[in-house]
Amino acid sequence: MDHNVKIKNMTVQTPEKGKLAGIDYGTVRIGVAVTDPDRVMAFPHETYVRKNETKDAAFFRNLVAQEQIVRFVVGLPLHLSGDFSDKTREATAFGKWLTEITGLPVDYCDERYTSVEAERYLLEANLSRKKRKQKLDKVAAQILLTSYLESGCRNINEYLPLED
Repeated sequence: MDHNVKIKNMTVQTPEKGKLAGIDYGTVRIGVAVTDPDRVMAFPHETYVRKNETKDAAFFRNLVAQEQIVRFVVGLPLHLSGDFSDKTREATAFGKWLTEITGLPVDYCDERYTSVEAERYLLEANLSRKKRKQKLDKVAAQILLTSYLESGCRNINEYLPLED
């Protein structure tokens, strides 16, 4: 079964199989994880340090081309209560931007506790503080993407507030 998304009066189909990219959104650093083509496992890919809109767009277009990404999964930083925050709105705006620059659909996934869980894993690995900082965002993206896969690729788009 193919998934469809409408982008500016055009419908983009995404295949049921193919690599997904998990995004742990941040204003300075973005954690990226990638699945295998069959979407069984998620792997930390890299932590991208943002530069400017042009260079950021080039990074994500290259990621799509090199890794053959067919869909993005962006983490939503919700309040513990599940309510939206300013960061949630930033992440959804970023997801819309990803669709605009790559033409690929974006799903959203609750990312509460992913950074805490990533920090715990990295502490258990006895990594130095510096190495933990270098790996934290991409491991958080891996945890987010794994959660998305384990949930049956449930998207939380239906819970996003309507635009004014």
